[in-house]
Amino acid sequence: MQASDLLRYSCQIALPGFGEASQERLQQARVLVVGAGGLGCPAAQYLAAAGIGTLGIADFDTVSPGNLHRQILFTPAEVGQNKARIACEKLQQQNSGIKLVVHQLKVTSDNVLELLQDYDVVLDGTDNFDTKYLLNDACVLAGKPLVYGAIYQFEGQVAVWNVSVEAGKRSPNYRDVFPEVDASQVPNCADGGVIPTLAGMIGCMQANEVLKLITGAGEPLVGKLLLLDALSMQSRIIKVGKVSNVKIDKLSETEQVPLISVPELKQGIAQGLYELVDVRREEEREAFHIGGKHVPLDQLAEQMNQLPDNKPLVLYCASGKRSGEAVKRISKALPELEIYSLEGGIKAWKEQQ
Repeated sequence: MQASDLLRYSCQIALPGFGEASQERLQQARVLVVGAGGLGCPAAQYLAAAGIGTLGIADFDTVSPGNLHRQILFTPAEVGQNKARIACEKLQQQNSGIKLVVHQLKVTSDNVLELLQDYDVVLDGTDNFDTKYLLNDACVLAGKPLVYGAIYQFEGQVAVWNVSVEAGKRSPNYRDVFPEVDASQVPNCADGGVIPTLAGMIGCMQANEVLKLITGAGEPLVGKLLLLDALSMQSRIIKVGKVSNVKIDKLSETEQVPLISVPELKQGIAQGLYELVDVRREEEREAFHIGGKHVPLDQLAEQMNQLPDNKPLVLYCASGKRSGEAVKRISKALPELEIYSLEGGIKAWKEQQ
């Protein structure tokens, strides 16, 4: 280890039971952070600062003004730029002695296994259930530990999935705890809100679990789920078992939702090309809407046959999450309809006015 490294990492090397050997393990480690958002930003910053040898950042999204209150790597000057690229540029400035790898892509069933193959540990900084299940299943198939995190409003969760615990057996994974989740019933941060400091706390906890896994320090959250309430600052740990009872033998194919951008929709509305459908709650629509028929997502099944069919449909919600879920349901029931989800939802509409 070089003298400059001994100086930079002296405080963690001085930890009881840590020493130069643990620091060398960090420098040899390869960690992938999927999602450079509220969780990925603080997690990646501390992993880079701690000296993870190779740190990959995967995100296809661009910075928007609504990200800035919790995604602390970004500034207003970077709105519209790719998150993974900006994050890697800044983390490289923070620590020039590590390798940063940009993965400017959307994680799908077609690329996820190839993406994971060069990494030892994966950190889940994603914000939607489809990608969380996909990442979980891919890590199980690839035999990679997955450090999970999730936030909503004032509550957060952390766990470590899929660690080798016995000969031929691995610890519980996401599907052991959450076999199936109705994505439409759990809003994301854009829809339901989140206190920004919670993202920092959970992201730092995830980074802490990564460091523990790599160095062997302490007791990682394997077979456990940590729950944190940021309002009361109370936390509890739920034991979920020692080994996984779920069999995962293949990836589910990523279902692509047809999207339409705000500029495309505005032009189409001016030309009378589309019928709009608002799938938000009544109180959201009363606060602001861009017109069209109102069919709340929880009433979609009952009203599906009443949807306009004379023009292509564009569904919208606050962020695009619920409208995307609605498009999937309608496409399965009425495959003949031409239907789109407004990319970025009302949030994007307001930002691009």
